Amino acid sequence: MIPILFKLGPITINSFGVMAMFAFLIPTVLLRKEVARIGLDPDLANGIAIAAMIGGFLGARLYYIFERWDRFLADPTSYLFTGAGLVWYGGLFGGTIAVLWYLKRQKVSVPLVVDLTAPLLALGQVFGRCGCLLSGDGDYGHATEVPWAMSFPEGIVPTNELVHPTPIYDMAILFAIFLLLWSLRTRQMPAGSKLSLYFILIGIGRIVTEIWRTTPDVLWGLTAAQLISMALIVTGSGLIVYLHADKGRANARP
Repeated sequence: MIPILFKLGPITINSFGVMAMFAFLIPTVLLRKEVARIGLDPDLANGIAIAAMIGGFLGARLYYIFERWDRFLADPTSYLFTGAGLVWYGGLFGGTIAVLWYLKRQKVSVPLVVDLTAPLLALGQVFGRCGCLLSGDGDYGHATEVPWAMSFPEGIVPTNELVHPTPIYDMAILFAIFLLLWSLRTRQMPAGSKLSLYFILIGIGRIVTEIWRTTPDVLWGLTAAQLISMALIVTGSGLIVYLHADKGRANARP
């Protein structure tokens, strides 16, 4: 774990920030190629990335603060002015709202374009989780004696205990999701199906990895992330059923 990569005078270059940069830069490069493949202006990808970055950051930070509201009220500056404290699901919601707003303003097909982003969202998350691992920001799991257990004594949220390195679990699952969705990118499916599949897969993956996290239960023995994951699975499944049924109705019309 390497929270700080190096310093340039008063400027500190931390590992989470570098991984966050890769999480936007590399998917954006690929998205430009995908947007061009379907005949749209590649620069559309730049706008999508900027909207996702701004909305995602705000959503991720607000979700983090909401989860720790009492501690935030006691010391707000430590939550507002820090590189840590970014929750993925908050980022997903904030980024989604910002991207939908941008696409509406550009007057392009929202379902068609968001399908292009599905595998790239998973790829971006891989880099994000790598940043969590390198910075030791507290996303690790509970104490364990498994052979691959790790400690984070110099992390942003340090621990000397051997714990489940849950960011690595997330990275493995997310990279598998990326490979699957990337392999499907040219397959003809009703617009919106690939993003719906992404919702289902990340929901399943997060429910699994939450088993080893230290996140507190909030309802029915489930964490907030697991409840949101269940909602994503239901939403994604419902959308796929609707989209394929709608396609069937369209094909049946005289």
